[in-house]
This record gives sequence, C-alpha cells and structure tokens, in this order.
Amino acid sequence: MNKGNVKNIMAIFIVAIISSLVTILGYNYVNNSGRSILNDTSPTEKSEYANSFNQENTNVKLVGLTTSEGYPDFTEAAERSVDGVVHVKVKSVSQQQQYANPFDFFFGFGDRAPQQPRERIGFGSGVIISKDGYIITNNHVVEDGTEVSVTLNDNREFTAKVVGTDPQTDIALLKIEGDDFHYLTFGSSDALKVGEWVLAVGNPFNLTSTVTAGIVSAKNRGNIVGGGELGIQSFIQVDAAVNSGNSGGALVNTRGELVGINTAIFSKSGDFNGLAFAVPISIAGKIAADLKQYGTVQRAVLGIMTPNIEMVRRQDPEKAKEVSQINGVLIEGFADRSAAKTAGIEKGDIIKAINDVKIKNFAGLQDQLTRYRPGDKVKVTVERKGKEQSYSVELKNDAGNTEIQKSEDAITNLGATFGDISEERKQRLGISSGVEVTSVTTNGLFRKEGINKGFIIMRVNNSPVNSEKDISSIVASVTSSSQDKVILVAGFYPNGRTQYIAIDLAQGSK
Repeated sequence: MNKGNVKNIMAIFIVAIISSLVTILGYNYVNNSGRSILNDTSPTEKSEYANSFNQENTNVKLVGLTTSEGYPDFTEAAERSVDGVVHVKVKSVSQQQQYANPFDFFFGFGDRAPQQPRERIGFGSGVIISKDGYIITNNHVVEDGTEVSVTLNDNREFTAKVVGTDPQTDIALLKIEGDDFHYLTFGSSDALKVGEWVLAVGNPFNLTSTVTAGIVSAKNRGNIVGGGELGIQSFIQVDAAVNSGNSGGALVNTRGELVGINTAIFSKSGDFNGLAFAVPISIAGKIAADLKQYGTVQRAVLGIMTPNIEMVRRQDPEKAKEVSQINGVLIEGFADRSAAKTAGIEKGDIIKAINDVKIKNFAGLQDQLTRYRPGDKVKVTVERKGKEQSYSVELKNDAGNTEIQKSEDAITNLGATFGDISEERKQRLGISSGVEVTSVTTNGLFRKEGINKGFIIMRVNNSPVNSEKDISSIVASVTSSSQDKVILVAGFYPNGRTQYIAIDLAQGSK
C-alpha cells in the first residue's frame, strides 16, 4: 500500500470520528434544549410544542395534557371543575288560564275566570366562584322563580338567595350560606384561542356532574339570541356538547380555570347540534361583581349610534355591502349627552381599538365596554379619513352622567310601600295578580304620577306582580338596562277603571 492510499484512509477515518462526535454532541444539545423548553414554557406553549415534538420522540409526554398514548388528557381539569359546579332547581308559579262560561261575557262578567296558580319546577346549572358561596348562573335559569335551591356535587342541598340578575347579559348571582365551598378560579377568556380545547361542565337533562369536551370555534359572536332577548351579545362559540340543563354551567380551559358561562345553543330541534355559546368570564365576572357590590349592573356607554345593517340592507344593498366590510365600528351618530362626542370623536369615525385592544365588530366593542363602569376613562382609537387618532373618553351611564346607582335607589325613589293581596280578595276583584299600594310619600315618583294609597297594581311592564319583590325585580332590571328607564304600571282603584301610568325612573325623587 502506497503512502497516498494510507493518507486517504487516515483522512476518512478522522472525518468519521469527527462526524460521530458532532452527531452525539448535537443530539445531547437538542435533547437538553427540548427539556428546557418543556419545563419553561406556559401550559399553552407546552402543548403546542409537544404536538410537533412527540412525532419524533414518543417518549416525551406532558403530564395533565396528554395520555401515555399521546391523546389529550382532561382528567385533571375535570377533577378541578366538577365540585365547583352545582345543580340548580327553581320553583315558579305559572298562571293557568281557565275560561268561564261564554254567556258570562254578554252579561258583563268578563270573558275569563280567575286564573289558578300552578307550580312548575325548572333545572339548570351554576358555578361557585367564592369560598363563601357566591354562585354565577344564567338569568333565564332563575327568572320568575319563587324558590331557588342548589345541590352540590357531594349531594348537599342549600336554599339559595338571588342576589341580583341582569337580563341584558343573561347573568344572575346567587348566594348560599357557608364559608368553605370548593370554587373555580377565573381564567382569561381574552387569552382563549380559536381551536383551543375547552370543557363544558353542567347538568344536562338532570344528569349531574356531566363533562363534555370541544374546541373554541369562534369568539365575539353576536346576534345569536334573536328577538331582542339579550341586549349584549359577545359569545364564545364552542363545539362541546351543551344541552338543556347545561345553562349556567362552567366552560373551563385545560387547566380547570373558569373562562365562560354556558348560556345558549343554536338548534332547530332544541337539542345540541354542534354549536354552543358561552358568556366570557371577562363579562360575567364583572356583572357578578356589580350585582354583589351594588345590587345592579353599572353600565358604561360611549353614547354612539351605529348602522343597523339589516335596515341598511333593505334600503341600500350596496351600502350594506360596504358597511359589512368595515373592520371596526362605524359611528353613524350620537346619543344625547354623548361621552364620545364630548371627547372630540366625530360622525363617520371608525372605532378601531379600546385601550389598545383591537375592535373588529360591534360584539367586540360591547365586550370591551362591558368591563368598565361610569366614570372610568378609556383610550378610544378611531380611523378618520384614513388616519388613526386616539381620544381619552370618560364613560357615562345611559342617563348621561357618571353616577353609580344602587338597586335600592330605584325602588326607594318610587316612594311607596306595598302589601300582598290574598287569593280570596283577588277572586272578589276578578284579578289573577295584584299588589296593593299601602302608603306613598309626598316626594316620591308614585305621588307625582297620581298613584296613591289603595291603588292596586296588576302588572308592571306587562309582567304580573304579586309582591313587592316582583316590583323590585322589574325595577332593578329596567334600571340596569341600557334602554329608557321607564316602567308602565297597569292597575286600578277598587270600583274604578284600569289605568296605565308611565313612570320615568331616571327622574329620581326630589
């Protein structure tokens, strides 16, 4: 063998040794780097990294996020959630209409006999949010309830007090007595990403402690519940199975943190069809805090008017197409005493962000504003003639001021006390519902509008009333809404005709 061949063999041998060393060192570096990333990243980042990493190294698993086979593992999140979700039972009284002899109508006795009350029982879910027993549920779960009780996952049953309700967001706050309840901690509904796994925990069809899984399908969904039933809609859309009885239950992330309150489904049959909607905890939590602290929701508004896309579509389809493509919220006009107009915002501006949070549509704007109270200042970024400008806006309530209002203020301003009417007296009067005004004050709203002692109230805003609690509930609902604070009272004095009296609650008493 000549010297040239020896040199070649030696060179090949040295290269092979160097390549082996580089391979070994590189493997150790990558392996150690992988461990570092898995240990230091957030749970969300860990799961994203592991999905790709596990394809090449099936020995690396994430505790609590994947099973030994590599599938998603929700057991820890479920275990943390089920004890904080309760079964809600609501008793209510419905009026069953009974028709009298048809000949009675012709002889002046009316066309109907007195209605007979009938007890109904409804069911739903709720979420314990504090150690001392505060519970979030849906307003439609406890609406019109005369008695509310909750059953915990360990089968203990408690009578619940309705602290307050908000029909605008379909959120209600309950309270049970105790100081050592298992509760769910709040997560961030803002941090949820489309495609992220979530769990729905509740009591569908009275099957307690039921857990279903799905992904976040969309965020800031609006116009889901039609007919004006909800004034504020900015839902998290999920494909976890949600059915009747899930209302008021928990939507949790993979860490078992509360990120939403399950509220509605989109279905033609009434059962789950793949689309469910939850109120984000960013909204529900603020509503619950207001109800606890003030008894009513403190609603902050910009005082702007936006295009009604359906009306625009009927009148000018081309303009509707143009408006629907706007990325933001177009300001078409201003309400009286508008906070936005006072700050310098103009008609035709497009709202692009609130406190640097991007706004894509009206539902997103509602989502952001619902977090604030009258008197709070926010930075509103608008687009005007192609350029962005920012304004500091002091938010107001819908009455045009920054006052914080408590629920007792509105019922106190009526300036009246009320007494229940016995069933026997209702029958003599020929009414199915009613509350008697037992006294009025000289400076109250009732006296101002001509309602005095002895007046019998049958309905308020077309809802039957049978107690002071019924009146207070309606007044609180109107006070917390973003609409005109007016109630319509239907009633009469004995032997007098029925009167319909409108009372503007925004007047207050002077």
